[in-house]
Amino acid sequence: MAPGRAAIQTIAMKNFIEFFVKRSTFTAILLFALLAVGLNSLLNMPRGEDPEVNFPIYGIVAVLPGASPADMEDQVIEPIEENLSELEDLKEFSSLAEDGLAFIRVEAEFDINRDDKYQEIVREVNALRNTLPVGLVKLEVDKFSSSDVNIYQMALVSEKASFQELERYAEALEEDLEKIKSLKKAETWGYPDREIHVELNIEKLAQNRIPINAVIGALQSENLNIPAGAVVSGNRKFNVKTSGEYESLADIQNTIVYSSGEKIVYLKDVATITDKYAEETHRTRLNGRRAVLITAAQKQGVNIFVVDKEVKPLLKAFAQTLPAHIQLVQHFDNAESVSKRLSRLGTDFIIAILLVSITLLPLGWRAAIVVMISIPLSLSIGLFLLENLGFTINQLSIVGMIVALGILVDDAIVIVENIERFVRNGYTVAQAVVESTKQIALAVIGVTITLIIAFMPLLNLPEGAGEFIRGLPMAVVTSVSASLLVSLTIVPFMAKYILKAHHSPEGNIFLRALNRGIHLTYSRLMVVSLRYPRLALLITFGLVGLAFTIVPLVGFSLFPKSEKPQFYINIELPGTASFEETDQVTREVEKVLAQNPHIRYYTSNVGKGNPQVYYNVNQRNEQTNLPIFLCNAMPIVRRKNWKLSRICGKSLKPTPAPKCRFWTMSKGRPWKPRCHPDFWRSSRHPAPPFL
Repeated sequence: MAPGRAAIQTIAMKNFIEFFVKRSTFTAILLFALLAVGLNSLLNMPRGEDPEVNFPIYGIVAVLPGASPADMEDQVIEPIEENLSELEDLKEFSSLAEDGLAFIRVEAEFDINRDDKYQEIVREVNALRNTLPVGLVKLEVDKFSSSDVNIYQMALVSEKASFQELERYAEALEEDLEKIKSLKKAETWGYPDREIHVELNIEKLAQNRIPINAVIGALQSENLNIPAGAVVSGNRKFNVKTSGEYESLADIQNTIVYSSGEKIVYLKDVATITDKYAEETHRTRLNGRRAVLITAAQKQGVNIFVVDKEVKPLLKAFAQTLPAHIQLVQHFDNAESVSKRLSRLGTDFIIAILLVSITLLPLGWRAAIVVMISIPLSLSIGLFLLENLGFTINQLSIVGMIVALGILVDDAIVIVENIERFVRNGYTVAQAVVESTKQIALAVIGVTITLIIAFMPLLNLPEGAGEFIRGLPMAVVTSVSASLLVSLTIVPFMAKYILKAHHSPEGNIFLRALNRGIHLTYSRLMVVSLRYPRLALLITFGLVGLAFTIVPLVGFSLFPKSEKPQFYINIELPGTASFEETDQVTREVEKVLAQNPHIRYYTSNVGKGNPQVYYNVNQRNEQTNLPIFLCNAMPIVRRKNWKLSRICGKSLKPTPAPKCRFWTMSKGRPWKPRCHPDFWRSSRHPAPPFL
């Protein structure tokens, strides 16, 4: 029965191959259709530097002014963690406590519904709020989202403009950016909030017999939401906080605080109302110059280059509306970074194709053409499959394509070489394309399946790490699978019309030279190995063992450095440092950075972290003793970029900063918050290093 089954398989395979070889019109249309769908995918697939992965990670931020780290630990962190530990599918808690600040990082199982779990955590935290200290001024729950990462960071730079003028232009740019549909959000940073100060006249209040609480009640009931401000009565100060906002200062002045018959008393009759700025909690500078920051993040699944085509003209037009003393500087542009990264990978891809074409010379130029046509065709099908499976074009998927390039040509080379061998043995080209392909079809299928199985562990890598890296093995699997289909259908069809009968049965000059080289080297080596098998095995295992000895020198990391020409500088000051003391240290560091020729831009953030510009680096919360710098390097040699922080480190040693830490960006899952190790608690991991 086995021979009968084998015969049936052979006939079926022969009919399958002949279908595409004999129906030239259909096969030609199919060829161009596959190229077209691949080109369409190439042009329309979302592009980004890294895959978009939303980890089920949540952050709880609590602010209690005046509390020590120990108090934050006992009164805030422990009650919240105990309450949340009762929830299901939460696998890890980690927290930090600093002066007046607590941060709890909650990580859930990767396969849960992120939004449902977020709502569950919010409900639990809100239910616990009444049991926490009364002075708690902030208690928020945030969830990690890759689309929250800002792809642009601009600065309005001016030493002369007032906060009010900078705020007006920054908010105008923010509104223009929010009109772009492909952007998710735009935000402004680096200037204090506005406050309405109401200074009551006690004598006029007494004359009109109006109590202070009546004024506060009128402000709260007249409108649903005004910015946080204060009512000052002599030496007493009353904070006013509501939930809505007035349209103008005149609306507040005309608030009715008392009415009796025909007598109406307005707030302006018993108080002086002024529009002021609150105390600064986040001060920003660009290259040492006073600045206000504007950031923008794109929507998930959008092509970053499509966004860039809309944003760049808007920024150019907006810059022309600015007065001479205000300058718009775009110092962080992720679209430019992605373009350079993908262009570099594209160059590597072209080089790989050229190297592959050189290896095809022994087949002859006609055979080389057939194999070279199969490359873009296989990649086109692979891209089409990637798009329909929900993947994007990023550096991991492109690396997967490059890896696949050296593999996918194997099927086509084997098919074409076997066709050439049949032709050299006297078959016509028409006979050879069918008979030779039929002869090795099962072997080619088996090899391809083996290659796919080799990448299955990466495809099935669990949780966030697997989701992040999955584009690479999937690009290999789709491209190699496509190459199998192309090799059994399109390659025989093209070979029928491109290949010609050989005049020399030994092939062209390159094939003869290759065969001669094989006989002179490999054949002799095989003879020696077979004559002394124990020695051959000893040398083989020795080389393998020697390879393992260099593993410590190479190092190990699940995810590599990002190789971005950017890095952070974190200055750690004592918890008692005031905002102005922190700013003074920041200015000293700026003087050193200004003398470093490798740094193009450095953004100084006093009192708060830099807005999020990398997918696994969150913004630090407000702390008066926190200066953070985001440094953008000049486009120097790529392999030296990771050393820039060391270059800066040597020059920053004379600064008065107690502790200065450098941090280059790395790929992978979102990082834990950085803090002093004495106040770090984790259910699984030890304290992280300083930045």
